[in-house]
Amino acid sequence: MSPDAMLTHFVGAAAVVIVVAHGAGRLARWLRQPVIVGQLVAGIALGPTLLGAVAPAAARQLFPSEIEPMLNALSQLALIVFLFAVGYELDLSILKQRARTVVTVSLAAFLVPMATGTGAALLFRDELTRLGAPAGMPVSAVLFLGVALSITAVPVLTAIVRENGLAGTLPGVIAVSAAGLIDVMGWTVLVGALLDAGGHGGEPRGALQLVLGLLYAAVMLLGARPLLRRLLWGRHLDASYRLAVLVGFACASAWATSALGLHVIFGALLAGVVVPREADGTLDAELVRPLNDVSGLLLPFFFVISGSRVSVGSLNEAGLVALVVATSLAVLAKVGSGLGAARLCGVGRDDARTIGVLLSARGLTELIALNAGLQAGLITGRLYAVFVLMALVTTVATQPLLALVRWLAGRTRPPARDGGYGDSPDRAGPVTAPSPGSG
Repeated sequence: MSPDAMLTHFVGAAAVVIVVAHGAGRLARWLRQPVIVGQLVAGIALGPTLLGAVAPAAARQLFPSEIEPMLNALSQLALIVFLFAVGYELDLSILKQRARTVVTVSLAAFLVPMATGTGAALLFRDELTRLGAPAGMPVSAVLFLGVALSITAVPVLTAIVRENGLAGTLPGVIAVSAAGLIDVMGWTVLVGALLDAGGHGGEPRGALQLVLGLLYAAVMLLGARPLLRRLLWGRHLDASYRLAVLVGFACASAWATSALGLHVIFGALLAGVVVPREADGTLDAELVRPLNDVSGLLLPFFFVISGSRVSVGSLNEAGLVALVVATSLAVLAKVGSGLGAARLCGVGRDDARTIGVLLSARGLTELIALNAGLQAGLITGRLYAVFVLMALVTTVATQPLLALVRWLAGRTRPPARDGGYGDSPDRAGPVTAPSPGSG
C-alpha cells in the first residue's frame, strides 16, 4: 500500500472511530453508565466480534493491517496524555483527615483481591495456560493475574461518585482516596511483574531495570518539580504554551521509561505526579480541562485497539467458565474486602456497602494494565478477552449494585439528605473528579 493510500485509509478509519465511539459513549451516559462502557463496546464491535464477523470485507477495507501501527501509535499518545492528567490530579491529602480508614480500606481492597488472583492462578494454572497464560505460569504471570483482580479505576470511580450524588460524602471520599492508594500499589506490583517478564534467562536485566527506574523516579521527584515550577510557574506564560510544554514533558518521560525497558505508562504517570500544583495546593483548571478534553477525544483509538484483540465468538466453554469465575471473584473480593475493612474502621453498614461496591469498578485502568501485560506476553488469546470482558462487566455492574445498596438502605431507614445511603450525615470534604469523558 502506498503512503498516500495508507493516509487515506487512516483518515477514514479515524473518522469512523471518533464518531462511533463518542456516539456510543453518549448512549452509555443516557443509560446511566460511564462513558468508557459505551466506547469499549464500540471498540469491541468494530473488531472481529461484530464487524469482522458480519462484514469481514468491510472490516479489512476500513481497518487494513497496514494502518494498525498508526492507530496503535495514536492510542499510545492518548494513554500518555490521559495518565499524565491522572498523575496530576492524584490527591492523597485526604489521608491527613481519615488516614486510618483510608489506609485500612485500601490495603484490604488491594491485598485480598491480589491474594485471590494469585491463588487462583496457581490453583488453575493448567486451565489458564490453555486459555493463553504463559507456559509454566512464571512468577511474573502469577503477579500480573493478581494485579488484574485488584485494580480499581480512579477516573471512572470519580465519575460514578459524582453522578450518584456522593461527591463529598463519607463513602465517596473514602472510596476515591482508597482507590488512589490501590492504584499506586497496583502500578508498583505491575512494574515488578513486567520487569520479571523481561528478565528471564538468567540475565540481570530485571534488577538493572529496577535500579535505573528507581534512579529515574528519584531524579524526577527531586529535580523535575522545582525546575518546572521555576520555568513555567515563576513566569507569566500563556496557558496554551504551558500546556504544550507539559505534554511534551510527559511524552519525554514516557520515552525515558520505555527506553529503560519499562512501559510508557509509568513515565507518563510519573510526569503528572511531579508537575507542580498551584501555590495553595489546588489544581490548575486551565491545565486540567484541556488535558481531559484531549485524552477524551483520543482515547477511543485505545478502545478500538483493545477491542480489535477481543473476539467474543472465540471463547469456548472453558473461556466462558473462566469469565464467570474471574468476574465473580473480582466482584466478591473487592466488595467484600472494602465492605469488611470499612466496617472494622467504624463506618456504618450502608456506607460500607457503598464503599465496597464503588471499589469494584475497574474501567480504563484495567484495560491499560491488560494491554501492558499483553505486550509483555503475560496474557494472550482467549485469556485476554476474558479479562477485558471482566473489566466491562464489573464496570457495568457498579451502577445496579449501587441501586441495590440504596434499596437495602431504604428498607431500614430513610435516605440521608447528603446524597449518601443513610449512615453518615456528615460530609467529608471535596472530591476532585476528572471529566466524565476520562473513562
